[in-house]
Amino acid sequence: MPELVFFSGTMDCGKSTLALQIEHNRSARGLQGLIFTRDDRAGEGKLSSRLGLVTDAVEVADDLDVYAYVVEHLSQGGRVDYLIADEAQFLAPDKIDQLARVVDELELDVFAFGITTDFRSKLFPGSQRLVELADRVEVLQVEALCWCGARATHNARTVNGAMVVEGAQVVVGDVDQLADEIGYEVLCRRHHRRRMTSATAHAAALSPDVLPVGSA
Repeated sequence: MPELVFFSGTMDCGKSTLALQIEHNRSARGLQGLIFTRDDRAGEGKLSSRLGLVTDAVEVADDLDVYAYVVEHLSQGGRVDYLIADEAQFLAPDKIDQLARVVDELELDVFAFGITTDFRSKLFPGSQRLVELADRVEVLQVEALCWCGARATHNARTVNGAMVVEGAQVVVGDVDQLADEIGYEVLCRRHHRRRMTSATAHAAALSPDVLPVGSA
C-alpha cells in the first residue's frame, strides 16, 4: 500500500542526504519521481545536502496545489511513481493535505523530510500536520551532536554566536554561517534551555569567573 512517510530530525542529521539517496536508488531501478522543496539553502527549485549534492526540484510556492500539479503532469503523459518533499516543515498545512491526497487518490508513495520544531522548540505547522496525517513517522538515526558531545535534540538560531529566541519562525540560514550572520546550531536540550551555544560556552570557559586563576 502507498504511504505518506515523514522523516524527521534536527538540522545536520542527514535528511536531505537521505532524500537524495532515495531518489537515486529509485531512479536507478527505472522509477520516476517528482521532487518538491521550499526555501532550500541552495536557492529556489533546488534540493541540496550539506555534503555538496544538489538536484533540481519544484519550488512549492504559496499558490501551488501539489495534487493538481501531479494530476496535470500525469494527464500530459508524464510518469510519476513517487514523490519526495524536502524542507517539509516550511510547507503550509494545506500542502500537507495535498500530499496525503496524492497517496490516497493517486496511490503514490510520498516521502517527506523536515525539521519537527523551530528554534523556539515550537512545532512548525507543516511538521505538525505531517505528524497528524503520516502513515509513518521515522526519526532519523544519524545523530547530530551538540557542542558538548551529547545527542542534539533542538535547533537554535544564533546572531553573532549567541542564541536568540525571538523573531520570525522562518529565516533561511545554515549551520556554517559566519559568526556575524544569522546562523543555526543544534544543541542538546540542556544547553538549549540554558541558551548556551558553542561560542558562548567558549567565552564562558575563558572567563575568570568560571575558571579562576590563582592559588587554590
